[in-house]
Amino acid sequence: MRDEAITYDASRIRVLEGAEAVRTRPGMYIGSTGARGLHQLVFEVTARAVDEALTGRTGSVGVTLVADGAVRVADDGPGIPFGAAEAGDGPGLEALLTDLSVRSRPVGRCSAAMSFFGMGLAVANALSSRLTAEVRREGVRRVQEYARGVAVTRPTAAGPASGSGTTVTFRPDASLLETTEYSFAVLAERFEQLAFLNRGLEISLSDERAPGDAQVARFRFPGGVRDFVASLRAATGTPVHTGVIGFEQDDPRMAGAMEVALRWCGSREERVRSFANDAATPGGGSHEAGLREGVAAALDAYARARGLLTATDPGLGADRIGAGLTAVVSVKLDDPAFVGATRGELSNAEVRPRVREAVRKHLGAWLEENPEQAAAVVGRILGADTLR
Repeated sequence: MRDEAITYDASRIRVLEGAEAVRTRPGMYIGSTGARGLHQLVFEVTARAVDEALTGRTGSVGVTLVADGAVRVADDGPGIPFGAAEAGDGPGLEALLTDLSVRSRPVGRCSAAMSFFGMGLAVANALSSRLTAEVRREGVRRVQEYARGVAVTRPTAAGPASGSGTTVTFRPDASLLETTEYSFAVLAERFEQLAFLNRGLEISLSDERAPGDAQVARFRFPGGVRDFVASLRAATGTPVHTGVIGFEQDDPRMAGAMEVALRWCGSREERVRSFANDAATPGGGSHEAGLREGVAAALDAYARARGLLTATDPGLGADRIGAGLTAVVSVKLDDPAFVGATRGELSNAEVRPRVREAVRKHLGAWLEENPEQAAAVVGRILGADTLR
């Protein structure tokens, strides 16, 4: 042991701010410095454009993997001004690109959960060796260049603009990341999911990295989560009933809205997918529990009323209705809450009874209106019980 005293005071504290903080610990902001973090950078930039689309300010969002390794994210909205807010447009683009404390808009049901902390553009800018921001607004095209999170030019007029919108092109900093090779399939899967969960959202992904072999995927699903359930058919076998059962409903008692779709198929496998504000919840939570309980209540009531279950038969509980069930439950909440920091399980207690009640009501009505198909569904579940 050394005899001299070891001191620790304010002079030894180093305060990291802005781009320096992100570049020092990139994994804290995008999850990792590997492939997962690389793809998260795309989602951080795309989040702003998708939010614009969900609020009706943008019609479509386009993401392009450029041949030189950059990524371009473009929308056809009104164009975010570089400077301070104008007429309620929110923070200027310069602030969004450089200030970690600035958000494009409050988090809520019209905001897709794509960014880890809502810092989107600022995080991506800090972790890019080069970023170009372009705004087409009021007939003028303006451009600004950044390097490693710091502006290297002022916003400059670059000629007339046809139409309006915002385009951000960025090149991930290879000195901070373990890989800069994007997976088209990983990005396409997430964008397809977003389009399923947001009826009317149009989003495209183009890959220009291989000359003469460009890939393009466009996503837009007018049926919302009904289309989502229908797309899972190949993995779940032949449907037991025609069509997909589905509904959507606002409910102020849970400060949000729900969208549910379900179908029973011949496979014994259960496929239930749940989402909260467009984020997957693999741990389930209150919305998924409400779905299962509502399905069980509706089926049990119908089966007993039709004599398919007797008074002495055990009830069709939530643990018995899953064989062959393919379902998606998506909730959009003003203030979602989760169990733990990974956001994989929804904890809003008020959601469970609201989803249970709505599913029981809507599924119960479908069973009454479709007696032959209802009998097939109940028979499928009772038959699965016999096979156990």
